[in-house]
Amino acid sequence: MGLLSGLAWFVFGAGLGHLIPRVPFMIMPRWKSFNRQFPKHPEPIRIDPHLIQRVLHMRRFHWMGLFFTLIPLAMGWYTLVAGEIMLGFGLWLAAGWTVLSRCMPLLGGPSPPWTMDMAIRLQLVRDGMDEDPCCGMPSPVWELSAVRCDSCRKVLEEMPRPDLGRPRSDGLFKGMIRLWLTDGHPMFNDEKDSQSNKDIA
Repeated sequence: MGLLSGLAWFVFGAGLGHLIPRVPFMIMPRWKSFNRQFPKHPEPIRIDPHLIQRVLHMRRFHWMGLFFTLIPLAMGWYTLVAGEIMLGFGLWLAAGWTVLSRCMPLLGGPSPPWTMDMAIRLQLVRDGMDEDPCCGMPSPVWELSAVRCDSCRKVLEEMPRPDLGRPRSDGLFKGMIRLWLTDGHPMFNDEKDSQSNKDIA
């Protein structure tokens, strides 16, 4: 019984330590006032200054998670001192893993879901429509798998769309679980973005 109880405390601590640092991007941008200029999820989003600014905001929320890791680290230290070793160990392990995963791009690892390079690529698509439009009525939008022209359907940028902070159509509970599991990453792979890793700043 003691082993099962200790394991349950460890799993609970690890889950809590993994979840708390993800609160900034999972909850903060979902407020209705932040999303009035965007269509409902999961509809395509028009490439405009609001979208590019949202990518930069999501990038900021992502890095804010490093600050939020202080909460499970402090909780873990307190529970270790108080004698609940398995709970504290779970909190410390999950929070430490989060810090390591956030720092991986600095060491050449996978890029985070939202990068400065992503915002630049979107801006280049927008500027390109003024200089060399793809059709008579260019309308670049960001779909799930790529950036396309909504008029002629030409692929303008092979860049899958990550979560952008809109209230999700799959509901609060299922949406939060999906975000927790994917960490905001798109459901498709983007080899160009994963190879560039230009976000680091």
